[in-house]
Amino acid sequence: MDIRFRNTKIVATVGPATSGSDKIERLARTGVNVFRLNFSHGTHEDHQARYNDIRAAEKTLGRPLGILADMQGPKLRVGRFENSSIILENGQTFTLDLNEAPGTQERVCLPHPEIIATAKIDSRLLLDDGKLVLKVTGKTDNSIETVVVVGGKLSDHKGVNVPDVTLPIPILTKKDRADLDFALSLGVDFIAISFVQTAKDVQTARDIIKGRAAIVSKIEKPQALEEISGIVALSEAIMIARGDLGVECPAETVPLSQKRILKEAHKQGRPVIVATQMLESMISSPSPTRAEVSDVAQAVYDGADATMLSAESASGSFPFDAVATMDRVIREVETDSEWRDRMKTLRPEAEETAEGALLEGAAKVSDVFPLSAIVTESDDVKYARLLSNKRVLSKIISFTSPEEARRLCLYWGVWAQSKTVAQSVIRDFSIEKWLNEKLKKQVIQGAALYLEEEKKQLSGFKMINN
Repeated sequence: MDIRFRNTKIVATVGPATSGSDKIERLARTGVNVFRLNFSHGTHEDHQARYNDIRAAEKTLGRPLGILADMQGPKLRVGRFENSSIILENGQTFTLDLNEAPGTQERVCLPHPEIIATAKIDSRLLLDDGKLVLKVTGKTDNSIETVVVVGGKLSDHKGVNVPDVTLPIPILTKKDRADLDFALSLGVDFIAISFVQTAKDVQTARDIIKGRAAIVSKIEKPQALEEISGIVALSEAIMIARGDLGVECPAETVPLSQKRILKEAHKQGRPVIVATQMLESMISSPSPTRAEVSDVAQAVYDGADATMLSAESASGSFPFDAVATMDRVIREVETDSEWRDRMKTLRPEAEETAEGALLEGAAKVSDVFPLSAIVTESDDVKYARLLSNKRVLSKIISFTSPEEARRLCLYWGVWAQSKTVAQSVIRDFSIEKWLNEKLKKQVIQGAALYLEEEKKQLSGFKMINN
């Protein structure tokens, strides 16, 4: 089966293990739809080289590839210690302050006055990805007094999570602003914003980006769950970043939060990427655990638009196997009749308009008629997105601008192609000929439903038979 016609998309992070034009092209051929550039690592020169290799692969393969630039976001860390590390014992008191002197067994610098200002009695501080837990017992203008709830080794510059309060910190740091400007100058398709807490954070990012790339809000803070509806409304897409979300929220609540986020995003017609540790064991193993396979499969059953690989493809020993495994799992789920039934239940109610009725009709026809595809042709990709959100079970082919085609790489069920490439086949409605040529190559089978878009209105359907 042609990888372009897998409904659920794959996002893969590019890193040292997959840098270079040959490796990028191999990732795309194996099944990657969107490439993630992680600005927490690497230099601008590294990212530019990877960007150029992705665009070269796109040209070679003759289909669009999305590029997502992921901003690092604010990193909160303790200072350094006199002897590099200490051991905190349960029940002992420990102070975090603004004093830049090296830390001791009793205290360490916390160079983040915003944490000290907003800390509340009994609120928690999580250190080193949640391995250590402190509870606030008192504070001054320059320090926080805590008691150790869960102790352990604490070493230089370990991270700090503050799950119980909303921190008054800018959504984009100085580093993020420089990285953002660089990524936009390259021409990336998506910007992922890390550690979103409020809808206001997303609006701030929108005001800066000004439509030059689609905004992907990463949900990894409990505060974001409280404002999920507003955050989704202001975002072009959502990433469920389960790593930090699982640090700041109890682990047992993460699956429920994932389903809640998926439901809200689908309600508002926003694509969702499920991310973090999906095939984690494949960093060092050529095969996944059965639990990881189930995790990927469940995301597909729940209607995720995309699943993501992080270290598996960026720095792992088996990056191509990881992509191939994810591709196979998705395909297997998408053969299941129960999956088809679940997709139908995700469809939003039809709007009581001619347009709504037409889109609903397209969905119902695709349920009962063996369509090759529903084809749209317009610079306005509204209908491709609506059909994707309808979870139409026929393939959705969209001819549009190169920029929109790349953004559609994240949308469930959509295969996008640049109009500049397709002009010769769609001119004078010769799309039938193009589809028939594809049929001869067994890329698609059956009939096709053509959605002719003019003046931003859906003007009609055209049935294309073999």
